[in-house]
Amino acid sequence: MKILQINASARSEGGNSTRLANAITAHLKSHHPEAEVEVRDLARNPLPFLDEAGVTALFTPADQRTPEQIARIAQDEAMIARVQAANVLVLGVPMYNFGVSVQLKSFIDSIARAGITFRYTESGPEGLLKGKRVYVACARGGVYRDTPADSQTPYLRQVLGFLGMTDVEFIYAEGMNMGPESAEKSFAAAEAAIANLPV
Repeated sequence: MKILQINASARSEGGNSTRLANAITAHLKSHHPEAEVEVRDLARNPLPFLDEAGVTALFTPADQRTPEQIARIAQDEAMIARVQAANVLVLGVPMYNFGVSVQLKSFIDSIARAGITFRYTESGPEGLLKGKRVYVACARGGVYRDTPADSQTPYLRQVLGFLGMTDVEFIYAEGMNMGPESAEKSFAAAEAAIANLPV
């Protein structure tokens, strides 16, 4: 088994979403000691944003790309290969201003590649990253689960499903900025949920 953990916090140290993702990976590892774990910290080792240079590189035929464009595309292809090789993804997802972090959005933009991780067919789009289990570790300062203010959960279900990843479990630690007692209680509840996760 290969586990790929993506830490999408803007902080390389001390992020609640990273702490939660670490707990999930540790739980999986305890049940699968042979598992190979790779951690990508997007704060320390960020992926490039999808800017004009990136879009231009994608739409330039491979045999006409400049050395800079080749290097830009290679970063995405390396991340795609990591995701393809993984059996399990663990995503550490903070909530910033009611949305996902720019680090996580860059990860999604990096791996969403027509013809490689999804394709369009006569009957509609088909995700090509099938057969993977995804655990989404959501850490929030307030309490948003199952409310209209939670834009993350539907977005991530949609985009992961579009890419073929439909076996998705969400684990929440909310109210982390509502005082020490709230944070402690919330993380304890998240740890209890992790203990009952299918592995």
